[in-house]
Amino acid sequence: MPIEIERKFLVAGDGWRKEASRTIPMRHGYLTELGSRASVRVRVEGTLGKLNIKAAVVGAARAEYEYDIPAAEAEEIIGSLCGGLILKTRHYVERDGLTWEIDVFEGANAGLVVAEVELAAVDQEFIRPSWLGREVTAEQRYYNHALATRPYRDWSEAERA
Repeated sequence: MPIEIERKFLVAGDGWRKEASRTIPMRHGYLTELGSRASVRVRVEGTLGKLNIKAAVVGAARAEYEYDIPAAEAEEIIGSLCGGLILKTRHYVERDGLTWEIDVFEGANAGLVVAEVELAAVDQEFIRPSWLGREVTAEQRYYNHALATRPYRDWSEAERA
């Protein structure tokens, strides 16, 4: 079973922008309800379509399956079958042998910026870039599936702190 090991952080400032090597606009929706055993997502990444299935657990490690699908079909599925649209631009930063993915959310989640890094082991040590803020790996509300259900614009000031 393929396992994704990923940690999530809020981003503090724009220092990462000068390090970004590429940028891809993304839009995706979900075929399952929040609270299901799995998160099933259809995404358009630039000109590529993706079907992604992840175990619906909170934490750094979870099962993940991902498949390429035609972008036109992904657009059709998003438009007709999915709920909770997520719009974001992903920026890639290569640093200290790791690829950081910085997601700048748009639409209902505008104002939220999250950095993710995939690791080889849950306890892998890494150098924290100066632009990393608080870790939110254990907070479900920062997961895309949760943001599709209850977007950032609906959070109270206390929830954003």
